[in-house]
Amino acid sequence: MAKWYGKVGYVIPTETKPGVFRPKVTEHEYYGDIISNRRRTQPTDKLNDDIVIQNTVSIIADPFALESLQYIRYVTFMGANWEVSGIEVQYPRLILTLGGIYNGTNEGRTS
Repeated sequence: MAKWYGKVGYVIPTETKPGVFRPKVTEHEYYGDIISNRRRTQPTDKLNDDIVIQNTVSIIADPFALESLQYIRYVTFMGANWEVSGIEVQYPRLILTLGGIYNGTNEGRTS
């Protein structure tokens, strides 16, 4: 099992004005293990196929992660942000399954 250290991105809707919500990106750093390391290409109608990794990362969850797991959107792995496609709770760990490149919002990013 390989070791991992990186950021987990949370996209939390935050009220900026009464009735107006905007996404706020918050990143937290975690230590963990890479349980599986797989990749595949996904055929598309674009010039190049998309790369999808099916890695599974196990992190030790802090109280923030446990309270905000519904807002986890991406994990930084090998220099890119990868979308979290599944979360399994095995207290005190969270098992995060990764998918394709995360192309979501980066508005309001805080670390």
